[in-house]
Amino acid sequence: MADNNQEIGGIHFPFPFTPYSIQKDFMAELYRVLEAGKIGIFESPTGTGKSLSLICGALSWLRDFEQKKHQEEARLLETGAVPSSNGKDQPPLISSSCQETPDALRPAGEPDWVTQFVQKKEERDLVDRLKKEQIRRKKREERLQQLRHNTQLKYAAKRERQEEEETERLLRLSRDILAAGAEARPLEQLAPGEEELVLSEYESDEEKGTGNGLDEDEDDLEEEHITKIYYCSRTHSQLAQFVHEVQKSPFGKDTRLVSLGSRQNLCINEDVKNLGSVQLINDRCVELQRTRHESKSRAEDKEPKRRRQEKAACPFYNYKQLQLLQDEVLLEVKDIEQLVTLGKEAGACPYYGSRFAIPAAQVVVLPYQMLLHTATRQAAGIRLQGQVVIIDEAHNLIDTITGIHSTEVSGSQLCQAHSQLLQYMERYRKRLKAKNLMYIKQILYLLEKFVTVLGGNIKQNPNTQSLSQTGTELKTINDFLFQSQIDNINLFKVRRYCEKSMVSRKLFGFTERYGAVLMPPKEQPRLAGFQHFLQSLQPGVTEAPTAPVEEGEARAPRPASPLMHIEGFLAALTTANQDGRVILSRQGSLSQSSLKFLLLNPAVPFAQVVKECRAVVIAGGTMQPVSDFREQLLACAGVEAERLVEFSCGHVIPPDNILPLVICSGPSNQQLEFTYLKRELPQMMEETGRILCNLCNVVPGGVICFFPSYEYQRQVHAHWDKSGLLARLAVRKKVFQEPKRANQVEQVLTEYSRCIQCHGQAGGMVTGALLLSVVGGKMSEGINFSDNLGRCVVMVGMPYPNIKSPELQEKMAYLDQTLPRTPGQGSPGKALVENLCMKAVNQSIGRAIRHQKDFASIVLLDQRYARPPVLAKLPAWIRDRVEVKATFGPAFAALRKFHHEKSGLS
Repeated sequence: MADNNQEIGGIHFPFPFTPYSIQKDFMAELYRVLEAGKIGIFESPTGTGKSLSLICGALSWLRDFEQKKHQEEARLLETGAVPSSNGKDQPPLISSSCQETPDALRPAGEPDWVTQFVQKKEERDLVDRLKKEQIRRKKREERLQQLRHNTQLKYAAKRERQEEEETERLLRLSRDILAAGAEARPLEQLAPGEEELVLSEYESDEEKGTGNGLDEDEDDLEEEHITKIYYCSRTHSQLAQFVHEVQKSPFGKDTRLVSLGSRQNLCINEDVKNLGSVQLINDRCVELQRTRHESKSRAEDKEPKRRRQEKAACPFYNYKQLQLLQDEVLLEVKDIEQLVTLGKEAGACPYYGSRFAIPAAQVVVLPYQMLLHTATRQAAGIRLQGQVVIIDEAHNLIDTITGIHSTEVSGSQLCQAHSQLLQYMERYRKRLKAKNLMYIKQILYLLEKFVTVLGGNIKQNPNTQSLSQTGTELKTINDFLFQSQIDNINLFKVRRYCEKSMVSRKLFGFTERYGAVLMPPKEQPRLAGFQHFLQSLQPGVTEAPTAPVEEGEARAPRPASPLMHIEGFLAALTTANQDGRVILSRQGSLSQSSLKFLLLNPAVPFAQVVKECRAVVIAGGTMQPVSDFREQLLACAGVEAERLVEFSCGHVIPPDNILPLVICSGPSNQQLEFTYLKRELPQMMEETGRILCNLCNVVPGGVICFFPSYEYQRQVHAHWDKSGLLARLAVRKKVFQEPKRANQVEQVLTEYSRCIQCHGQAGGMVTGALLLSVVGGKMSEGINFSDNLGRCVVMVGMPYPNIKSPELQEKMAYLDQTLPRTPGQGSPGKALVENLCMKAVNQSIGRAIRHQKDFASIVLLDQRYARPPVLAKLPAWIRDRVEVKATFGPAFAALRKFHHEKSGLS
């Protein structure tokens, strides 16, 4: 596949083949958005080569940007003078990399000689920094060049690592022998290793400058962050697909790309990875790094206060090996799986190796949860100042931001955390400093008040506590704090204490170790009672034994400490009062009741991304309706209208390869309107079955039928089974149902695909398969029903969200209060409901038509689809071709003709 250099508007876009015209338009518009520092919403239907357009458009801009910057650097180093600029035509060197203080910020009325002196000093500082950057860049390029041409360096480093490990093993063995000979008794009769569970002295409530986790000899791992592109998508599989597209593109060999992932995906320490829970893996990893630095500081201390039991740090966190892995990561484009394999070969941690490679990378690929959550972003070493962010598959971006920053805690978790923390405080009371005790007591008080506000008693078992009042109550943050009687506690200080003291990790270690710890006889009964109480709090212990896990069903990972989870809820309560709500859900028992924080304004966390970045691109295959992004996210985040650019392109398929129909009535003239009140009527379910029987007679291959919910799908299936319609359907199509369990989806899809393939070749009465699916379920997103797998997509009704949901009602009320009312379009709250419905529809019907030669019909069964405001929310390439059929006869004739002609051609 030869590279094809495309020149569009004087800009060269390398491309692996001759691009479609819409791809040329996409790349040119993307280049303009990045160059001008805009915010872009880009829509390109699935099958139009969106990923490749993003890659070639963005990397072409980055290529030109770096070239201009290097030219400006060379000129600046040669002359030693900074050119004057008017702010608009700043060279890339000044505009994004330096971020110098503008003259406008200096005090007015300064003498000229002062201004000149300050300016010359800035110029000298800038030149000095450029020289240092240049030296670092040359060193990095030399290392990569050596690795590229001399593979023996890798093997030499591996041999050195093995020798170091053997030396360290012998040293540990010697220390153990000496410690055993000394027979040193731990202070206060604590068990070996238990001392690390005791909280260190908490010195200050104020933030301190914290290191980046590197020793002094590891400074070379930290470089200046060059201008780069952060590419985000929803899942690791989508990110891996993007990386493979980069590898195949003309930029594949010359791009420094880093794939970021969670510790769960990247950890190669089996002892840590086997913990299962994401939270446990994270905390154990951090603890190992902390142990490593503490042991080093103790070794450097000439007079240690007392001997501590030595604890092994992670063997994969080693400077020399991380340096090698960092360079290897930048040498060639690799996905997550390849990165893990490389880490195992190098004996270095892929998680930290990839993080240390971020500054020098040109492209960083990561899940967008990692970018959108501030604390996670900072922990990963991501700096957005002056950078480019591309968020792909962004159709559910608003929901994702809301979900990331919303959190729920159960009554069982609150009671368990309180009991654990109380026992911890009693056990180590004499060893804890005053501030630690003060904050622990504040946390205990908070937990008690949270249980009380739910109507429970912290001293009783939550599984056996019945609540006098049940139902759902919704509060503003301030009202919740007042009702809980915790408005006098500074939650910001408590949150900071939890972060700095790592109290939840200490508590988790205490509860994990406590059964094996040797205690004085008088301590044992108390702790035995504690253990019995903790077991009683576990769900299912006091009930009948649960059913065994089915074959193939993934077992649930071990839960993390409940206090770790509650810390997230405490942090959420520091949100501004108007931007969130607290939902009190009181069920039959305290253990089933919960407190939930709901984020109402997703623009708050997103505003920082928009503010810091040079440019942000929000892209997807089906972004309609875009008004949500414009109004709820970008406008509220402070994006001005002139900075926003919207781009939408058509599909690459010929116009006659798609037949979208709105059918308003069925074969027996039953009006199709699947409202909550009408859709369960027998005649409505009968009419739906008759329509599908007719469709299955003329549509070859696979038919996917989407229902609004799992419950309605099961109800309709049961009705058809009784009435005989299911048997009539089975004459032409084998019927499959979408499973509710994720682990069964692959099996159903495989059987569905095999059925279509077999019957398509064999002939006979059965011509394929019918898959009954659910909007928002496993089949409605990320599944590829191309060619014969999806010759027709049917939408039964309009999948409106549950209007009675307290969360949705509060969100609607919030939008009505904060957003302006658009004339002729109803309230912002009502528009939200319409948009949620149509986003779900667009995602579902987008499962078909996956490439240029594909064809399919799209059937929308509900007369409400014929309304102009609803049609306007369909993707343009579908909306422009929709035919509204008032009766079933003409609709069936159009479908029969379409599939007869297309099947004959195919």
